[in-house]
Amino acid sequence: MKDYQIALVGATGAVGAELLRVLERRSFPVAGLRPLSSRRSAGMPVQFRGRSILAEELTENSFENIDIAFFSAGGEISRKYVPIARHVGATVIDNSSVFRMEPDVPLVIPEINGEDVRTHSGLIANPNCTTAVALMAIYPLHLAFGVQRVFAASYQAVSGSGARAIAELRQQVEDVTQGRPPISEVYPHPIAFNVLPHVDTFLEDGYTKEEMKMQNEGRRIMHLPEFRASVTCVRVPVYRAHSVAVTAEFERSVSVDQAREVLAKAPGLELVDEPLSNRYPMPLHVAGKDNCEVGRVRRDCALENGLSFWVSGDQLLKGAALNAVQIAELL
Repeated sequence: MKDYQIALVGATGAVGAELLRVLERRSFPVAGLRPLSSRRSAGMPVQFRGRSILAEELTENSFENIDIAFFSAGGEISRKYVPIARHVGATVIDNSSVFRMEPDVPLVIPEINGEDVRTHSGLIANPNCTTAVALMAIYPLHLAFGVQRVFAASYQAVSGSGARAIAELRQQVEDVTQGRPPISEVYPHPIAFNVLPHVDTFLEDGYTKEEMKMQNEGRRIMHLPEFRASVTCVRVPVYRAHSVAVTAEFERSVSVDQAREVLAKAPGLELVDEPLSNRYPMPLHVAGKDNCEVGRVRRDCALENGLSFWVSGDQLLKGAALNAVQIAELL
């Protein structure tokens, strides 16, 4: 195994910091690391393998002699700099949504469609974080019973919006408990002691972009062009880890015992399903964990061949940093 020259765009952000930790604890063969950031954040130190490395300003010359470039700095940055990185020979793993629906760009969750990495031409897309968490449970059930359609509601942590959103929630909690009016800058309304049925921008049909990703990306990842998903995405006052309430309808009949058996064996997933003992997945338990958790598994009382279940997963890990590093490991 060779060692790789790694560039990380967005190294000073929440996902960037997590990605550095994942590279380190999974002993990824890094020969050299080039942390890249905006001009404003250039010079900030990042920690890797016991060393403090100063972030460099991202420029068009940042990718010379780079083997793998991780991008986690938003769509505009990816749109501009990913083609530059590919042009000089780097293989890009992009965490933005810009290239996910491009037919020649693999969209990969390694436990589901890792073989798709073989078809890459210098760019692999990381999926939406909520989609990734939900599909970790949906896909193994699909293999066993044939999923047809899904109805879901997400409960998304503020860290999905970045470090500023984490700080805003913390400040708003302090303001409210001290009797001060909370100030909202990241979100259109206060998130402390509130839930917002609004993640991403609204489309003409009333869904948001985030809500359509489970259907659109799910079709590509599972190779199911007819897959349908109706989703309501909700931002909740949780710092870290997303949860999704899923109702799925299958082609074949399914029992709870059969579903639990399938889910218990699924890679990257843990079955936590003892409701009478108050054991079920929760954001507090999965924060910082590589594996997602699934529980509250039950026959859906409104659908033929339907199951309802609850999935929680750390969206900074399985929804972003961990998934990206797993893709690099496949490479």
